[in-house]
Amino acid sequence: MSIKYIDGIDVRGKRVFIRADFNVPLDDKQNITDDNRITETVPTIKYVLDHGGAVILASHLGRPKAKVVKEMSLLPVAQRLGQLLGTQVQFVDDCISDEAVARAQALKLGEILMLENLRFYGQEEKNDPDFARKLAAGAEIYVNDAFAVSHRAHASVEAITHFVPVVAGGFLMKKEITSFEKAMLKPERPLTAVIGGAKVSGKLEMLENIISKVDRLLIGGGMAFTFLKAQGKEVGDSLVEADLIETAKTVMEKAAARNVVLLLPTDCVIAEELKAGATTKTVSVDDIPKGWKGLDIGPATVKAFSDAIAGSKTVVWNGPMGVFELPEFSRGTFAIADCIGNAAIMSIVGGGDSVSALKKSGNQDKVSFVSTAGGAFMELLEGKVLPGIKALDV
Repeated sequence: MSIKYIDGIDVRGKRVFIRADFNVPLDDKQNITDDNRITETVPTIKYVLDHGGAVILASHLGRPKAKVVKEMSLLPVAQRLGQLLGTQVQFVDDCISDEAVARAQALKLGEILMLENLRFYGQEEKNDPDFARKLAAGAEIYVNDAFAVSHRAHASVEAITHFVPVVAGGFLMKKEITSFEKAMLKPERPLTAVIGGAKVSGKLEMLENIISKVDRLLIGGGMAFTFLKAQGKEVGDSLVEADLIETAKTVMEKAAARNVVLLLPTDCVIAEELKAGATTKTVSVDDIPKGWKGLDIGPATVKAFSDAIAGSKTVVWNGPMGVFELPEFSRGTFAIADCIGNAAIMSIVGGGDSVSALKKSGNQDKVSFVSTAGGAFMELLEGKVLPGIKALDV
């Protein structure tokens, strides 16, 4: 890819349209409860301001389904951003109206204008060119700093790039892409992928892509039981996707053919019901009784996985090892988070559940890079070309 980034273009005297991801959580009083997605974009915004440009900001928030939803307004984001930057962030209550276009075109150097929620219009998610043309009307440069939505061919991500003469990635986009490339395309080896989550079906394309790239593949979470079933084990009432048992066999065969070390759980924490306070047992995966479900990896598996991680030079983690939201089934996931956080390795973590577990375990600041994306990170692991990144490849 030959992507230009913002520090490689001249923004002086220009109005720069920055597509950010300000999809932050709000409480019932419109207070932002986690401003990480705002702070991550601050360096890109400051770069434009410090180098003599003006900034037009656009984002979505929530799923308003093509109608104005007051509770999904970006006004609280504009106010919080102003506090972080120590300057006024102007706000307009639309994104393509005559007023919005006029205010964007009238921006003075050093000023910031935030447009209202893009998804108040259905044309955004339809990648509508007329909508994109109106968004671009006030801009001379387009910068995508929203990696998290770059797997979507939306108007503010893809179509808009056809109406602005200069396009580039922001600093957050640069961190996401270069970290992924370092981990998956040019890794220090051994390269280990730790993959978890509930279902094989949600990770199938990923598994098929990374099996040719990694040296070790550790599979945990609910999806592991489909693989264990494919080995002929009885797994009680654990989650099994019967239609993917043959696929699991194929993945294991491909791993063996490529000399990839594939580790599955050897023990697990089981319960009759998935609920807080459930009675649990730790058993071998060969001894799961009928009526019981495997809901977390056990200590022997934690040890085996941790040894594999500690012996690696690069680790990519996507997906929890169990139902970590409940204390009874969280120990395996948190133990793996601790191991990755404390190991002297290049480590990249992506996916909403993995990042959440990383935060809860106190390891967020210990890994090399935490992706801000869920779906986009998954699609990169699947080997797909993301529309938002392709649009920057000039």
